[in-house]
Amino acid sequence: MTFVENAMLYGLFPEDYHFKSISFIKDRIGSDTLARKDAVLWAKADVLLTDAMIGIIKDVKLGRLQKDSLTLRTDSVLSNEFYALQVQKILESNSVATVIDSLEPTLKGYHELKAGIKDFLDTAEFKDYTYVPYRVYDSIGYLHALPRRLFEEGLLDSSFASNDSVQVARAIKKYQQKKKLKADGKAGNETIRALNFTDKDKFFRIAVSLDKYKMLPAKMPNKYLWVNLAGYYMQLWQGDSVEIYSKVVCGKPLTRTPELSSSISEMITYPQWSVPQSIIAKEFLPELKKDPGYLEQKGFSLLNEKNEELDPYFIDWSKYTKGIPYKIIQGSGDENALGVMKFNFPNKYAVYLHDTNQRYLFGQSVRALSHGCVRVQEWEKLSNFILQNDSTYIDSLGRGSFTKTDSVQQWLLRKEKHYIPVRDRIPLFIRYFTCEGRGGKIIFYDDMYGEDHRLKEKYFAAK
Repeated sequence: MTFVENAMLYGLFPEDYHFKSISFIKDRIGSDTLARKDAVLWAKADVLLTDAMIGIIKDVKLGRLQKDSLTLRTDSVLSNEFYALQVQKILESNSVATVIDSLEPTLKGYHELKAGIKDFLDTAEFKDYTYVPYRVYDSIGYLHALPRRLFEEGLLDSSFASNDSVQVARAIKKYQQKKKLKADGKAGNETIRALNFTDKDKFFRIAVSLDKYKMLPAKMPNKYLWVNLAGYYMQLWQGDSVEIYSKVVCGKPLTRTPELSSSISEMITYPQWSVPQSIIAKEFLPELKKDPGYLEQKGFSLLNEKNEELDPYFIDWSKYTKGIPYKIIQGSGDENALGVMKFNFPNKYAVYLHDTNQRYLFGQSVRALSHGCVRVQEWEKLSNFILQNDSTYIDSLGRGSFTKTDSVQQWLLRKEKHYIPVRDRIPLFIRYFTCEGRGGKIIFYDDMYGEDHRLKEKYFAAK
């Protein structure tokens, strides 16, 4: 019962383990001498406590999120024998916590996050507030939820969506001043984030993030790349140390970067950018219909299936709506959107890591700005690490390392395009964690894709 009462320290919810019912029975047995002799009451307590223990074992070991294509765990289902063994261990050791702790992931990030929960709970105030969806995802829901949320803050006299727009703008401005945000009276992403950022919402994010760790391999590779989209950063891990840390720019909410697991397979110096058809349809085609000279102005070329360059002025753009039967290429160079280095890895989304010609974007705090690929500020450190890591492998095959004349540094100086296969591939994990532990505290990031909110609605809607 003590463990269930303190289940939040594990990112769990006491109500999931019959806490109220068990507490009621305990109180009755403790205060009523007749109830103390009630075999039915004892039997109910036994069943509820056993079910609670089974639920805790499962939720701590596997988490509550459903296995999907991203999951790298192999044990998605626990056997009856496994449960029985854990219960037996608890009975023999007379310690629930010792056995449950042994079921947790060994990943450093998991334990750093868990270590910050107590400090968070000590000051948290759990209260229900209306969630305001981002307008880009749900404009109708946004219009209905915003007045209700402002009413809950005591900034509007009613919670109805029919509030006068001037009143709503005034209320938003007061809220922004209270939270020390830019007081423009407009509920942009930063204001919506603040409205939704309640202690209750924070705990849901902690619970979801702990469960996401449980979906990773039980043991991570000795060397791997970790990209946390919500934190806008990339880390190169070797053993228990971070060898490289880099800011990143990732996809906008409408063109989000996908979560995936892969490995770096190739680097390209001075790459060309082949514009994806989805971007052509949304951004290039409308401009071409207005002005066929748009491509030349922006430094792009139009190619047919034989890679022959075409004149955009001789094409009837008005007949295309969802795409075009041509390729649009941006040539190599310092103005290329991919910068001077590209890192390829197998994936079905046509995304990659790369440098950028807009390096000033790394200075912004909100960096969900790309079409889906990940721009890496420390691309040079990453490429050097990969080359040094790969050279030993190349030498072992008797092929020699890169010569001075054909080194990557020389190719970059000469602005030449070259493909560099990575034989000793580095595993890559692109994930979305909206909080993490650091120094006993929990740091929260913006749920800019609304993913954690969707997971909360799916798995914790009744909470």
